[in-house]
Amino acid sequence: MLRCMLSAKIHQATVTDSNISYEGSMTIDEALLEVTGIKPFEQVRVGNLNNGERFETYVIPGERDSGTICLNGATARKGTIGDIIIIFSYRYYAEEEMDRYSPKIIRLDGTNRIIK
Repeated sequence: MLRCMLSAKIHQATVTDSNISYEGSMTIDEALLEVTGIKPFEQVRVGNLNNGERFETYVIPGERDSGTICLNGATARKGTIGDIIIIFSYRYYAEEEMDRYSPKIIRLDGTNRIIK
């Protein structure tokens, strides 16, 4: 049996940009993707703490150490610059992997830097 479990969470990210003209996705600072193990083009779920929106999209890497969190395409309609969001990534784990299971959770400050 496989279980769908949280694999990574970027908590309290601040939306820094919005680009309605882009074809789709969400741009996230490449350094944040590396730390969480989220891969380019991976599907994520997003919860917007400002307006209650929840949506799915995929990620593309943004400039390393830029703090970029940009909503692109239709996703740009789900929030505005300055909104606080939570980004969730899920993976399937086999039952025998559950003893070693541990999600990677990071919390960000207002400039999208990891809080130690």
